[in-house]
Amino acid sequence: MSNDPIYSRRSIRRFKSDPVAPELISEVLDAARMAPSPKNSQPWKYLVFGGEHKTDMLSCMQEGIEREEWGMPVLPRSVIGIPDAKNTLRVMQEAPIVILVLNTNGKSPFLPLDHDDRIIEVCDTLAIGASMQNLILKAEELGLGTLWIANTFFAYEELTDYLQTEAQLIGAIALGYANEAPMKRPRKEISEIAEFRL
Repeated sequence: MSNDPIYSRRSIRRFKSDPVAPELISEVLDAARMAPSPKNSQPWKYLVFGGEHKTDMLSCMQEGIEREEWGMPVLPRSVIGIPDAKNTLRVMQEAPIVILVLNTNGKSPFLPLDHDDRIIEVCDTLAIGASMQNLILKAEELGLGTLWIANTFFAYEELTDYLQTEAQLIGAIALGYANEAPMKRPRKEISEIAEFRL
């Protein structure tokens, strides 16, 4: 079971500076595109950043975090998460590759949706989660570490302006060679998460 990436995967927050070969990035993206999606809509898009492009993009994220901390926060009840967002930014700066994930059918989460559009958004988000999980598990299989990131929401406007997109920014994945070996974190027992009505 220990060789199964489902069980061996860990969230990595320390990365080596070693570059990731483009062929490996292509492999993880190929796994991502094989996920199921509603009516095969494939609503995901992956934007891969490295080098100076990554530095520029992350400077926008830093601006957003600073605005949330010191200006008029868009997420006032979430400001308690600012220290974590700053640490996430450090992780993204350290990782050689950062992949931003878009929902090509979605709009900003800060805009209202009617009931039908909300259901479509939920279905697309489920598909994109499956796609991201495929990517992360393939990365683990290839000896790469990853961190699944949602703290991009603290800089949503700054990042989407930088990307010049109206698509919905779902989050990010930091990718590279792990410079740590985290212990397995506790998981709830099956009896706590499932009910059998057989």
